[in-house]
Amino acid sequence: DPRRQILLTLVVLPFWTSFLLRVYAWQGFLRSNGVINNFLLWTGIIDTPLVMLQTNFAVYLGIVYTYLPFMILPLYANLVKLDESLLEASADLGGRGWRTFWSVALPMLVPSIFAGSIFTFSLSLGDYITVQIVGGKTQLIGNLVYANVGAADNLPFAAALATIPAVIMVIYLYAVSRSGALEEL
Repeated sequence: DPRRQILLTLVVLPFWTSFLLRVYAWQGFLRSNGVINNFLLWTGIIDTPLVMLQTNFAVYLGIVYTYLPFMILPLYANLVKLDESLLEASADLGGRGWRTFWSVALPMLVPSIFAGSIFTFSLSLGDYITVQIVGGKTQLIGNLVYANVGAADNLPFAAALATIPAVIMVIYLYAVSRSGALEEL
């Protein structure tokens, strides 16, 4: 299917550019004289530029944009393997749309949901760059570790903070492995 290939290319395309460049590009979009504000002003939707840069919104947008492909790709890999005869059987038995999704497709996607969440969660836990470039007030663990190692010279606290993502991931991986959800991958 050509549409599938185009959509997959659009998901993978950001990986062809440096992570740092992608985050810096958001500055050009989110500035008061950036692409988004200029478009909204030009269309008359707003009268004055919106403040988007150095906000929590900018951090969330940057993190979602950066790590969403790591969630989409495992889901895509599992959806490609999905047996369409099961969806047809559900339709034959009266299941339509959302009912088929919830009863047939979603249970089969659970392993890839767990795999994608492991990728995105573990990568985003240590994100430092996004907050430094597009955010201002938001504090993530990576930024707190940097602040306590660099300026504050509080290495014990920074070390304790740095272990939090590792402990969280160990607990999460243990819970996922106990559930047996990843055995189907």
